[in-house]
Amino acid sequence: MEEKCKIGGESLSNRGVVNKDRISELPEALILHILSSLPTETAITTSVLSKSWKSLWKVLPNLNFDSDYHYRDTFSENLCKSLISHKAPVLDSLHLRVEDESDASDVGIWTGIAFARHVRELVLSFPFEDEGSVRFPNVLCSCNDTLEILKLKFSILLDLPSRVCFKSLRELHLYYVLFKDEESVSNLLCGCPSLEDLVLHRMRTYDHVETLTIAVPSLQRLTLKDFSYGDGDGGYVINAHSLKYLNIYGFHRLEFCLIENEPELVEALITNVSDVANENFLESLISAKHLSLDFSPLKEIKYPTGKIFNQLLSLELHTNKEEWCNLLSLMLPSSPKLQILKLNDSRRKYLDKDKLADRKWNQPKCVPECLLFHLETFVWTRYEWQQEEEHEVATYILKNVRRLKKATLSTYPIESKELEKLEKRREMLNELASVVRASNSCHLLCDEADTYSF
Repeated sequence: MEEKCKIGGESLSNRGVVNKDRISELPEALILHILSSLPTETAITTSVLSKSWKSLWKVLPNLNFDSDYHYRDTFSENLCKSLISHKAPVLDSLHLRVEDESDASDVGIWTGIAFARHVRELVLSFPFEDEGSVRFPNVLCSCNDTLEILKLKFSILLDLPSRVCFKSLRELHLYYVLFKDEESVSNLLCGCPSLEDLVLHRMRTYDHVETLTIAVPSLQRLTLKDFSYGDGDGGYVINAHSLKYLNIYGFHRLEFCLIENEPELVEALITNVSDVANENFLESLISAKHLSLDFSPLKEIKYPTGKIFNQLLSLELHTNKEEWCNLLSLMLPSSPKLQILKLNDSRRKYLDKDKLADRKWNQPKCVPECLLFHLETFVWTRYEWQQEEEHEVATYILKNVRRLKKATLSTYPIESKELEKLEKRREMLNELASVVRASNSCHLLCDEADTYSF
């Protein structure tokens, strides 16, 4: 007698559960969406489930291949077969990550098939030890109307003797790739007339470009991170008059960094920049509405004398840098519409206190307009209440601000057993509370936490 699994006296087969393929009943668009979220190698294995699933992966709009899912001697062969078998009229994205250099020789074939499939997003990653060991196939760059996003990572060499033609490219991300020469940089960027977003992570130590020029009229967002240390040659020239967002990180000991005036700039983040000669960062940023500045020393940064940051609404300064007090005393009078002021110290615990002891706060001769009429939010993260210059700055701002709605100071935690230190901090807070008189809506709330709101 045939045995049947029963639940509550009723067999599963009678309830229509056994042998029921509920997934196949889903709309094909939903199934394709599910398969697209899987590694493509996994999606291909679903072809053995049934006849209806046999060719589903072939019309997936997004393909993602990783050599970790293959034996080394089969990855390239299987990848080529899969790309040739793919039947989607348009390939939305192709992501390739290859860890073995022996497979990388076929990158021209893979890229050629992708271009023939009208790929819109192409991501190539070659995390090899040898820099620039994979040559990007420049012969395929002569004319492409469909590629919108290109991301190249790690051991890729861009040797471009002639101008590329990526008419529709909007986003270009380059992570530690190498340019053969300055001509290759120019031929790449000048061949992207629609480029809006450029991300470049670079190690100058291994590059072959002395002066990296970014001249892109259509560019709106630029993220430029340089992780080189020690004495460096050359520098950067940035000319992008449509730029709205600028993020610069890690410029150390450059010979120069020239930034043309950016009249459309909305937000700029300048982080971990030091010892850059002929610097004109600040003058090029006078149109910004939001600024975050973390650089030193100020004596090598040209402050724009006579220039006013008329559009600036939000300013963040990092207080772990030398002469930050002087920069603040210059920025406040130059920012008449400033509404938000943030002071941030992310590394004070690791600095030598003796090197900071001689810093002085030179308050502006007149109370800045922003404190009298516009500043509404004041935030100080990791306020060092034991440093005299920081206490003077906090006192000055709280004493003179007129329209403050919210002020928050956070300090490093103090253990409960350090009673003397806790008492001194309480005295400091009481003293600050006594000077909060200019703004009628501003009051001080104190508790045992490490964050205090005024």
